[in-house]
Amino acid sequence: MYTTGQIRATRAVNTHITETYWQIGRDIVEFEQEGKVRAEYGKALLTRLSRDLSLRHGKGFSRSNLIYMRLLYLNYSKGQKPSDLLSWSHHVELLRIEDSLERSFYEKQAILEKWSVPELKRQKKSSLFLRLAAGKDKEELRQLATRGQEIAQPADILRDPYVFEFLKIPEPHELSETDLETRLCDHLQPFLLELGKGFTFVGRQYRITLNNTHYRVDLVFYHRILRCFVLIDLKINEVEHHDIGQMNMYLGYFATEENVEGDNPPIGIILTRNQDELLVEYATYQMNSQLFVQKYQLYLPDREELRRELELTLEQAGNSNS
Repeated sequence: MYTTGQIRATRAVNTHITETYWQIGRDIVEFEQEGKVRAEYGKALLTRLSRDLSLRHGKGFSRSNLIYMRLLYLNYSKGQKPSDLLSWSHHVELLRIEDSLERSFYEKQAILEKWSVPELKRQKKSSLFLRLAAGKDKEELRQLATRGQEIAQPADILRDPYVFEFLKIPEPHELSETDLETRLCDHLQPFLLELGKGFTFVGRQYRITLNNTHYRVDLVFYHRILRCFVLIDLKINEVEHHDIGQMNMYLGYFATEENVEGDNPPIGIILTRNQDELLVEYATYQMNSQLFVQKYQLYLPDREELRRELELTLEQAGNSNS
């Protein structure tokens, strides 16, 4: 009851603030700029408004804030409404994104996954939208932007690549698989944020025994939405065919020995720095469709390169429709 009351109170505050700031943004555009969206509005105008509003209402009306109030109106002036599930600080972060598709995605995803402002900043910095957009066609991209990342099948939880910049490992580096595993577990909260919604940690070096021989899965999670175990093996070198065979064995074991009623077949993800796509293709031929080999990197992706790939996808989609 208390928690529910807190949520309602927070939403009421968010609603009041965003509606007030939207109205101020509207006044700046419609009255001060006489409705000209692209009208020149210099420092003098916003400085004067900031001074007047601060004298009348107190804090919260800096010139910087007025710029975002104006943007709030411009981006929600056609029947849309800013979400009362997000704070003003969330909206400021979102309004800094120029691309409307990208901004829409982060807004929907922040609501779906209940991101804090620091979490939203991290996902923006790691170019989550551009990574998830890789390989999607125009319609899939539109759905991603308007609905957020919907999780309905195993492939929906994948990211290309996974980014572990939060480990702060400098380049060049000497890193063992054990060291990488330890660091990820020591930074479990940002690791779970990178994995995405629905992951719960089960354990590391999870032991399974077959014919008196012990094997250990690096990391085991349970996905609440897909209702299945997710097994992760970490590789610092290229994946070999026997690594894929071993993961397939782990999947068979979990499906038979660990699953209980209501569980779906487990998912296996081998994370590697480098990937021989041809080897993976042949090694997984007619194998478990829920076994994936994905890349990870220890630094932030090249945002411009990802954006060029996205623009190329949209350009190709446009040419195919013409």
